[in-house]
Amino acid sequence: MTYAQSAIFAIILIALCLFAWGRWRHDIVAFGTLMAAVVVGVVPADRAFDGFGHPATITVAAVLILSRALMNAGATDQIARMLLPDTQHRTPHVAAVCGLGAVLSSFMNNVGALALLMPVAMKAAQKLKQPPSFILMPLAFASILGGLMTLVGTPPNIIIASFRGDAVGAPFQMFDFLPVGGVVAAAGAVFIASFGWRLLPKRGHTENAPTDLFNIEAYVTEARVLRDTPAFGMSYADADTQAHKHELVLAGLIRRAKRIPRPQRDETLKLNDVLILEGGAKGIDSMISDLQLKIVGTGKETGTTHFKDTELVEAVVPPRSRAEGRTVGSLRLPARFDVNLLAVSREGQRRHGRLGTFRFRPGDVMLLHGDPDHVAEATARFGLLPLETRGATFGKQKAALAALIIFVAAIAAASVGLIAFPIALGIAVMAVVVTNIVPLRDIYESVDWPVIILLGALIPVGIAMETTGATALIANILFMVVGDAPLWLMLVGLMVVTAGLSAVLNNAATAVVMAPIAVALADRTLVSVDALLMAVAVAASTAFLSPVGHQNNTIVLGPGGYKFTDYARLGAPLTILVIVTAVPMIVWVWG
Repeated sequence: MTYAQSAIFAIILIALCLFAWGRWRHDIVAFGTLMAAVVVGVVPADRAFDGFGHPATITVAAVLILSRALMNAGATDQIARMLLPDTQHRTPHVAAVCGLGAVLSSFMNNVGALALLMPVAMKAAQKLKQPPSFILMPLAFASILGGLMTLVGTPPNIIIASFRGDAVGAPFQMFDFLPVGGVVAAAGAVFIASFGWRLLPKRGHTENAPTDLFNIEAYVTEARVLRDTPAFGMSYADADTQAHKHELVLAGLIRRAKRIPRPQRDETLKLNDVLILEGGAKGIDSMISDLQLKIVGTGKETGTTHFKDTELVEAVVPPRSRAEGRTVGSLRLPARFDVNLLAVSREGQRRHGRLGTFRFRPGDVMLLHGDPDHVAEATARFGLLPLETRGATFGKQKAALAALIIFVAAIAAASVGLIAFPIALGIAVMAVVVTNIVPLRDIYESVDWPVIILLGALIPVGIAMETTGATALIANILFMVVGDAPLWLMLVGLMVVTAGLSAVLNNAATAVVMAPIAVALADRTLVSVDALLMAVAVAASTAFLSPVGHQNNTIVLGPGGYKFTDYARLGAPLTILVIVTAVPMIVWVWG
């Protein structure tokens, strides 16, 4: 083994450990990996940033902007409402929502498709008087599966297409993924809708579920007692009775900055005492109003929440949003947006400690209150995903039609070879900006910059693995293990390894690491490089085993009240189904 091979292997191993550790964001780890590769000399300094101008990176950025255009235009809102079945059975609702999620995500960003349909899924849960756990994870998984069907459906497909272009001179085209990806997505969606959702936990299940948009029973908030209000002078026992009346739990009392978990029942509430309340959104809202309490811990104290022209909105913190890692107070929602943060919830579990020190993680849910426009501005500013459907906006029909025409025209022009795919998407981006479907101020917010940094940093590292002979060395080792095996067994082994990596790595990073290995293995075994690359493309997107494997998984963690282990309950059989379905299709189509 040469110095260059040893160096690149060491760097990749350290990067994989850091990715799995999860302490640092993927883009930071990726950029550090690139810098380390430059320092040790395996990536030339003058080629270090070639990945940021790579066609795959540009294509991913353009797809993200066009996904925002489709979201802004509201092209899917009415379709989703029309497809929601009028029945009290859960299976048709899961089938409708998951089917639409798979179709949408084949042409737009997976996270965008999920964000559009989460309010629809919540309404389905509310209509059936069920907790949302039965439908949110299926929707998240279906949105991931849908991305397998087209070139623009998911970043790994774009990356794999690029590697195929380098290997054989022509990249995969728009619908080359459809024969395999379509069958896999259809099989997965049928499994999820017919049986898979039954594997999920039924936490909070009740035939008479509350009418809140979703049945989170673990919001926590703090409310201050004021003079000359119904709460002032009330005994703790009476306050507890009031809490039960509003279906809340009175979890303790804070007096002079000291928490008293179990006050005496006859303890009298004094001025500036703080009550710790846990429970549902509407219960918190009504008790604060009835006792004329004031919300604390948000940077500005506010009174009753029942004002004209205001609304309660529940919103989830997605990965890499501006709220991630920040405390409640540092958001300064009342001062900046005149919006109150009434309460927070995490994974359906009750949160202990002061609300003011609560630090947000992906999947947490906020309960926001304020003027609808102000709430919308705040959620947009921090990149939150509202879990409530909005009414149709006047004038959106024309914008929706324009967005669809622009998108379809770009796809058609690239598919028939009139123009290169990145250029076609770039022109489409200009079109949605000129027509103001995506305002200029939103262009940069539309791009998931950590993914762009990750791709731009790892592509040169992937090239370095090839130029140093590291991928050839790995391919030789794999050849000794599976060299005489039939193609189907080789595909199974490659997909198992790739799927394992995707459980801890970003799916794009998994594709960057595994694609050159697949190409080198194809050269060594003389099997179809298309078959091996397609196996990597499918397996890189089978990130169903953990909440960190894909952004969609993380987003539904809090609203669904899931635990880490819940993902394997549905994800493990789904992963097996994907491999079992994909392998014969790959052998048939590309073998």
